[in-house]
Amino acid sequence: MNNLDFSSADASQAVPDEAALQHAKASLIPTLPAVGLGFGDVKKHILDDISPGFTGSSRCPNYYAYTTGAVTDAALFADWLAATYDQNVQSHLPQDTIATTVEATTLSLLQQLLSFKERQFPGRIFTTGATASNLLGMALGREFIVTEAGRRNCVPSPTSQAVQDIQVLATLPHSSLYKAVSILGIGRDSVILLPLSKDEPWKFDLDALAENLSRSGIKTIISISAGEVASGRFATNGTEMARIRTLADQYGAWVHVDGAFGLQALILPPTEEYSALNDGVAGLHLADSITGDAHKLLNVPYDCAVFRNPAAAYLLTPRTSSIPSPLNLGLENSRRFRALPVYASLLAYGRIWYRSLLERQIALARRIASYIVGSTVYELLPNNDLSEIYMVVLFRARSESLNVQLVSLLNASKQIHISGLPWNGRPAARIAVGNLAPLESVSVIR
Repeated sequence: MNNLDFSSADASQAVPDEAALQHAKASLIPTLPAVGLGFGDVKKHILDDISPGFTGSSRCPNYYAYTTGAVTDAALFADWLAATYDQNVQSHLPQDTIATTVEATTLSLLQQLLSFKERQFPGRIFTTGATASNLLGMALGREFIVTEAGRRNCVPSPTSQAVQDIQVLATLPHSSLYKAVSILGIGRDSVILLPLSKDEPWKFDLDALAENLSRSGIKTIISISAGEVASGRFATNGTEMARIRTLADQYGAWVHVDGAFGLQALILPPTEEYSALNDGVAGLHLADSITGDAHKLLNVPYDCAVFRNPAAAYLLTPRTSSIPSPLNLGLENSRRFRALPVYASLLAYGRIWYRSLLERQIALARRIASYIVGSTVYELLPNNDLSEIYMVVLFRARSESLNVQLVSLLNASKQIHISGLPWNGRPAARIAVGNLAPLESVSVIR
């Protein structure tokens, strides 16, 4: 690792220019050499020719297209060690390796960062990302609601006698939810959206939720977005979460929270400045399963997310060990040591640093939003309430002709990179703040 120097890489560009991309593509070696080129030449080839064609997602503070984050020095070092030792963290073999114990300890540190009680955070595991975590949530939800339906209907073998169909009730879910239900065979058509209103489509219409839960023979998974992907808004507050929990218990439903964007708001202080965000994550511990994303706001390398499933706590205590083998909890048998960078970063920087980082990211997002509110050119979406801004800023140009090309015009500078998406049937632009250096260059958006 000491022989690798990345200091010459350009950190000012959010994405490479066309010349760099074309050079990188042209320099690719498509034919396998009979005699290897040697590490030295390949290292030079990758650093000089290939890496200039990568996005600046982890190096440029103005890369806002996705909530990619960056990589802390501690996480980078630990990721190198993870590759060096190449542990397969699938089975708990405490006489052979400490890897699974490190993972269990890291998950405990993460539980402490998020202020969950120990009993509120069992069944935990690192996954490849929010997609895998949401897949686990939907799979466990299906297993639970079918079994629960059979139990409630006194059916010895819970099959279609108790369950005619499965529905997934949501508001504005991430696309990975649709992918998960497709993979599981539940089907994309099973997802039913219950938005509160056109103005607040990320919020649940709780009356409609109760009505749908009462449908005879239809069993339900409720999916809650804690940090909706387009606007960053939260689907529930503490009171609403408690009501959803009560309704779920009444009808034998499973409650899943997709907190890939918003779970980290749990570390914010309970102040007036963050009251709307505090409300947004209140009661999340009442869910049956929760998705979190470490490679977003924790700033550790892709791919790394976390999944928590307290409703299946009976799975977590094998007679021989207090640490379960991860292969019994997650999707993969082949698992890289993705816990080590999280362990290193949490210990190196601590709770106060991570809280301060999130506060700076929110401050930048709100500063951008404030500029947009005061502009005659742009319109802040979905409303002008800055107190609800988390780390996503959604906006559009007031001029329709400008709006249709807004994202491409902003991205053309290569100094900033944002994403575009539809909102209420019209194009919108989205800035997602997740980098380690969120205050280095705000003026680039003006």
